[in-house]
Amino acid sequence: MRPLHPIDFIFLSLEKRQQPMHVGGLFLFQIPEHAPASFIQDLVADIRESKSMPIAPFNNKLNGLFWDEDEEFDLDHHFRHIALPKPGRIRELLTYISQEHSSLIDRAKPLWTCHIIEGIEGNRFAMFFKIHHAMVDGIAGMRLVEKSLSHDENAKSIVPPWCVEGPRAKRLKEPKVSRLKKIFGGVKGHVEATPRAVYEVSQTVTKDMGRNPDYVSSFQAPSTILNQRVSASRRFAAQSFEFARLHRIAKALGVTINDVVLATCSGALREYLLSQYALPKKPLIAMVPASIRDDDSEVSNRITMILANLGTHKEDPLERLKIVRRSVQNAKQRFKRMNANQIMNYSAFVYGAAGINILSGIMPKRQ
Repeated sequence: MRPLHPIDFIFLSLEKRQQPMHVGGLFLFQIPEHAPASFIQDLVADIRESKSMPIAPFNNKLNGLFWDEDEEFDLDHHFRHIALPKPGRIRELLTYISQEHSSLIDRAKPLWTCHIIEGIEGNRFAMFFKIHHAMVDGIAGMRLVEKSLSHDENAKSIVPPWCVEGPRAKRLKEPKVSRLKKIFGGVKGHVEATPRAVYEVSQTVTKDMGRNPDYVSSFQAPSTILNQRVSASRRFAAQSFEFARLHRIAKALGVTINDVVLATCSGALREYLLSQYALPKKPLIAMVPASIRDDDSEVSNRITMILANLGTHKEDPLERLKIVRRSVQNAKQRFKRMNANQIMNYSAFVYGAAGINILSGIMPKRQ
């Protein structure tokens, strides 16, 4: 049992039917050239019959303000196997993902599902992983999935992302005293982080707002045609970019790959809004997730948000890139003065107003 962090609580509180708060990852695989016709069926059977035990957070369900172990964990509820209708194009795959991603996850169970999808053209299959953001952030989720994969097509041992090695029979329950120590230790850490977070908020208000040209606030974001009341419908789209090309650009300009990606998004948004005769005079503001974990041991949310100035009011792409980088670096410098708990509490304070608006819908044009 572990307590909900304020960030976890926010993700859960913000969720409603028209506003799911889960995230998803789609993985596309090539079936080995000489694999038998039963390759996918065998894979699914191996996963279902795995004797490895589910680990946190995948065996945790909500219990008030805590995550508690699901003593009646049912893999059939979470793990699904489907086949696309012919011709099995990427279009059909993304249509299925869009429909699946639009539905809420049952809160009576651990908040995740995994789908093995066969019948994709080009002798391929996919895995779609859907998990509530209150359970885990994207970095932790990706690491767990990566640990379950193998580059060896002849590998026989199947360890699903929600499991660890070792038979269920060897499972040891954590002593109740240890669990209580962890709970109170976690609460203590959150409480102790509050004074520093409050101090940093005061510094932001007194020194950054209106004085620092690189400081970004959600209140600076202009109203655009993109700001509409959130609905339940989701559309899953995909676009591929050559990573080596992004790396070369970042290296040549002395920036990070993330800076390049943000600047690319900035250019795309600018072009779209120009085509609609709807480009605002003020630059768009993007909320960018940032990992604040310092090791692989944590599987819960260790994430914050950085507000980035996209510089969409500038025509020159290099100038937009510089604006993006300065705003991101300004936020990173602030976070360097705080530990992970302090950063998360700071984020809860600073972005609370935006969260309340999303929850209440008082100002839909500002969502």
